[in-house]
Amino acid sequence: MWAIVSGRPIIVLVRPQLGENIGKAARAMLNFGLTGMRLVAPRDGWPNPAAGPAAAGADIVLEQAGVFDTLANAVADCAHVYATTVRKRGVSKPVLTPAQAAQAIHRETGRSALVFGPERSGLETGEVALARAIVTVPINPEFASLNLAQAVILCAYEWSKNTGLEQPTVEELLPPAPQDELEGLIAHFETLLGERDYFFPPSRAAATRRTLRNVLTKPGWNHLEIRTLRGVLSQLERPPGSRKR
Repeated sequence: MWAIVSGRPIIVLVRPQLGENIGKAARAMLNFGLTGMRLVAPRDGWPNPAAGPAAAGADIVLEQAGVFDTLANAVADCAHVYATTVRKRGVSKPVLTPAQAAQAIHRETGRSALVFGPERSGLETGEVALARAIVTVPINPEFASLNLAQAVILCAYEWSKNTGLEQPTVEELLPPAPQDELEGLIAHFETLLGERDYFFPPSRAAATRRTLRNVLTKPGWNHLEIRTLRGVLSQLERPPGSRKR
């Protein structure tokens, strides 16, 4: 079972307005190995029945979530507090990107907190003042609008980069086919095309064959792909309407 430990930052949602957004934030957190969520004065109270379905299975985050009356109480045990906001709001503090904040959290000892404001208005100036630094996402100035879960996932992803999370399993790629199989494919193309006067005029035949070879050698076909292409060519050689028995 996941545990809240000092190496993982706490995600603090200040006055979140919708249960769905709390659930989506929990989902974003667990995707990248974070489980410590704290809620400050959620508008609709807690627990919120709308959060569970939106969490899409991240129930452990919601079950462990702590509820606090003020941000000061929510981060009282945190040595390092980062306020996420799109602007400084009159507070003079270091401004970091999510990647820079993640690097700092990995270097630091003691618990860290990433603080996110309400969906509609963001953090207030006094709340930003509690933080050690501001975390701001480089964003399009003409449309600086991230929803709560998007902001959480950006920070959680940057933190996760140095945690050893494995890349999701992908289908193993087959190696390129041996050269003799590739040569067989090229020869098959040349035979079929030659019978249809593709290499015309004769003065251009060598250059056309060279171009065809370049096209067919670029992709690095594996043996299954070559077998498929040979099957296509074999079918094209047959009279229309005929079927292999």
